[in-house]
Amino acid sequence: MTDTAAVQRPADSLPRTLLTGAQMLFVAFGALVLVPLLTGLDPSVALFTAGIGTLIFHGVTRASVPVFLASSFAFIAPIQGSVANFGVSATLGGLLAAGLVYVVIAQFVRLKGTTWLHRLLPPVVVGPVIMVIGLALAPVAVEMATGETSEHIGYGRAIVLSMASLLVTLVLAVFGRGLLRLVPIMGGIVTGYALALIMGAVDFTPVRDSAWLSLPSFTAPSFHWAAILFMIPVAIAPAVEHIGDMIAIGSVTRKNYLDKPGLHRTLLGDGLATSAAALFGGPPNTTYSEVTGAVTLTRAFNPKFMIVAACLAVFLAFVAKLGALLQTIPGPVMGGIMTLLFGSIAVVGMNTLVRAGHSLTAPRNLVVVSLILVFGIGGMQFGGGQFTLQGVSLAAVVGIVLNWVLPGAEEDVPRAQA
Repeated sequence: MTDTAAVQRPADSLPRTLLTGAQMLFVAFGALVLVPLLTGLDPSVALFTAGIGTLIFHGVTRASVPVFLASSFAFIAPIQGSVANFGVSATLGGLLAAGLVYVVIAQFVRLKGTTWLHRLLPPVVVGPVIMVIGLALAPVAVEMATGETSEHIGYGRAIVLSMASLLVTLVLAVFGRGLLRLVPIMGGIVTGYALALIMGAVDFTPVRDSAWLSLPSFTAPSFHWAAILFMIPVAIAPAVEHIGDMIAIGSVTRKNYLDKPGLHRTLLGDGLATSAAALFGGPPNTTYSEVTGAVTLTRAFNPKFMIVAACLAVFLAFVAKLGALLQTIPGPVMGGIMTLLFGSIAVVGMNTLVRAGHSLTAPRNLVVVSLILVFGIGGMQFGGGQFTLQGVSLAAVVGIVLNWVLPGAEEDVPRAQA
């Protein structure tokens, strides 16, 4: 008993909790603020609503899932189109309605249960979909790592920064001991940032121009049917992705979150978080693959780390100087680390397939896995205008349909029942 307590005490220590929570926020920060910057929304509001949304999610799910919710990339193009046609306020009303779509889906899951999900999403579908979640984001990480997203950092300096950050991160993750092994990502960011300072690649203009304390520019939503009908179909895509994310983080922690706390609770939490974000003027929230990758790497499975990250996000939203300082982290530094994080998500998907024990060379499985990967990673899309199905959502739909239509392979039947 004494030995066990001795082992658990440092794991529950306040410094480790704060440090790991801060690391999770650092991982999510780059993508978190990128969405509002691309869509014309306020980054400080996005930081605030990411924190509030994550706290709402953990309140609904009783702090049982180690995820962090922040700005959804799936809504970038729709938000841009809606803002151009209906304005920011009406767009926020549409986003609030999109969040309520999650709530409706959650109630359907609550009434019908999750047994149908196991038939709908077997490992031959889930594994490659999780791989797509990681690999579809790979070009984003590479573009950041090579300096394509940075105006003032050329390829040469970007590669040095990104690879130095990546090297320190993987060295700490593999060879680190004690506290160092718990903060590989933060170690990589600090190293990359210090190197960027030496190279003169950090622009402190945002810090000089900002006040110490500042109220985020909250914007209230307004409701117009045209904007609502424009935005609602978009909710289907991240709702499908949410299921994959829940299975992905469950594969990492070896827990079934579709049963406990239940998919209906996680969907409800995600939907309420998205609606709450729109209520304050922030972009829709979704579970972050970057943070799932960080959890995989650091083995930080306790949801309280995400609650700490959420509280820090809310705090930083009001401390303008600190928020501006975080924005000065060069893109290549984050890009180098994200190459490892996104890859680790893909490995989780591979592990899901391996543990299932099915033959991937069997014609049926070969077709399902191949088309999920190529459609999801290759950029295939169906539809256009207001509703376009692509990326993870398209991959999931293709996998589900093929798994339903194609006859089951005889060799898989006894293994699936075992």
